[in-house]
Amino acid sequence: MRFTRLAKFGAMASIAALALTGCGGSGSAAGPDADGNVTLRFSWWGSESRSAATQKIIDAFEAKNPGIKVQGEYGDWGGYWDKLATQVASNDAPDVIQMDDKYLREYADRGALMDLEGIDISKFDEAAIANGTTEEGLFGITTGINAMVMTANPTLFKEAGLELPDDKTWTWDDYKEIAATITEKTDAFGASGPNEPAGFQFWLRQDGKSLTTAEGTLGYEPADAKAYFEMLKGLMDAKAIPTASGIAEDQSPGPDRSLTGTGGAAMGMWWTNQLAALSGASGEELVPLRMPGRSGQDGGSNTFYKSSMFMSATKASKHPEEVKKFIDFMVNSEEAGMLNLADRGLPSNLDVRAAVIDKLDGADARSAKFIADIEDEVGDAEPVPPRGFSGLQDILYRYGLEVFFGRLGPDEAAEKMFAEMQTEIG
Repeated sequence: MRFTRLAKFGAMASIAALALTGCGGSGSAAGPDADGNVTLRFSWWGSESRSAATQKIIDAFEAKNPGIKVQGEYGDWGGYWDKLATQVASNDAPDVIQMDDKYLREYADRGALMDLEGIDISKFDEAAIANGTTEEGLFGITTGINAMVMTANPTLFKEAGLELPDDKTWTWDDYKEIAATITEKTDAFGASGPNEPAGFQFWLRQDGKSLTTAEGTLGYEPADAKAYFEMLKGLMDAKAIPTASGIAEDQSPGPDRSLTGTGGAAMGMWWTNQLAALSGASGEELVPLRMPGRSGQDGGSNTFYKSSMFMSATKASKHPEEVKKFIDFMVNSEEAGMLNLADRGLPSNLDVRAAVIDKLDGADARSAKFIADIEDEVGDAEPVPPRGFSGLQDILYRYGLEVFFGRLGPDEAAEKMFAEMQTEIG
């Protein structure tokens, strides 16, 4: 049986709990070599296109900083966090770490991350700065902003005899009906499974609630989760999304090998910065749509902007100044921005963003236009995730599968999930 993302997250949680309690040693980064050169290790997750662009950024940085070499380490999302937790546990963490908001406090609060004070953030808006800041300091520099979208494959819609929906007003019932029709009339599924925790976050936002609060508690009740699981089970029963085993299998691949990226599903929940990789993999000009809502009214999606990711650094690095120089180049140089384009979100540096937007085309241009189009509809950002938040994703996926496989009913799954989530962040 394939080792899916769910299993990986379960293993990661156990490893991280041990790893992070003992972090902060000397680190593995070597001192300057005989010629005085410094080598930094930089880890990231992402698609093949991101890796290719990142290597070009590294090459550009090295050309401008001949005394600094950057060694890249990358992989898929699931295995990335297992590997990082193990590296931190053995004092072998990379100098520069591509970080996600789910894990920022997990590492920062345990003293594993470097305070990045001194990197120029004068061209960032306040929200972008706050996203990477805890009470103890600035531990993540936001690379860019993005939004969760429902990607749509126009070719499969046309094959099914359907037009793209009015995404300003469509509902979850509309989404189910459209997806079920596509499954019936094409060789693809109408949609892939949910992208968590964003799928549940949207469901809760549309009822005025949140997954977690600013105080670090759960922001919903078991009844909310029950209704969500009932909606998801209804999608599967209507054949709008794959079977339980198909959903489990599609939780593991990155964009390139997902049902969306391979043309196996007409719709899928993804972040805007992933649209280019998905379009390139599928060979289709995928279209970003607003997430379905519950009210049927304009703005019913209740969307929000999210930091796509952060640049963080291990506190144990022996080369803090060189680390900050590289991160500064990543987020503040127009040259890096032109290579990243929208892959790590629309740049946080407003000057770089303006330069990049003028050069975007294809999927990146569609992403940028979408971000601009929803500006007047965007609600408050989700609260900064508390410690333990990364485990909530695993829990949510796991209980979703329990419902899909019929091992638990929505009511029982909701009650057990709520109790386990309370313990996780408690």
